[in-house]
Amino acid sequence: MREEAGCEPADVGIQEGTDRHPEGFKLKKLIATLGYAGYSPVAPGTAGTAVTAFAYALINMAGVRLGSAAWLVLIGATLIIGVYVSNAMEDHWGKDPGPVVIDEALGYLVTVAWLPQSLFLALAAFFLFRLLDIVKPPPARRCENLRGGWGIMADDLVAGVYGNLILRLLYAVV
Repeated sequence: MREEAGCEPADVGIQEGTDRHPEGFKLKKLIATLGYAGYSPVAPGTAGTAVTAFAYALINMAGVRLGSAAWLVLIGATLIIGVYVSNAMEDHWGKDPGPVVIDEALGYLVTVAWLPQSLFLALAAFFLFRLLDIVKPPPARRCENLRGGWGIMADDLVAGVYGNLILRLLYAVV
């Protein structure tokens, strides 16, 4: 088996479906890495955010408008699934593994949720969320100390809330 970027050395030579890789591992890895975007050799978090922003832009260009219930389901499902698959990947790769970028999807979705959908918003939210995810305003950094998948997901959730509030403020002022 070849080495994959972002994997711990212990991952080399382990076969899918063995005791070290229970059933469903490949699907969990696919989801956690957002279709393997997390394996980007440069800035995997940015790559994961870009995948989500691109999907959001496609939905926007198709004319699909998400209502309140749809946003709640989308964010809730991303959070629950994200915690689950992040736990599995953390058990395999160690604390907050780089290839896991489903947390970026959650943060980006929270950043754009319930705002007027547009391509401009998609781009502005991309840069704003990335900045906030890197800076980690309080209490985002402390959230990383939560156990397992919760620690992986919570800091991006907080960054997304900050991003959403900042964009709302900008919409109100401009």
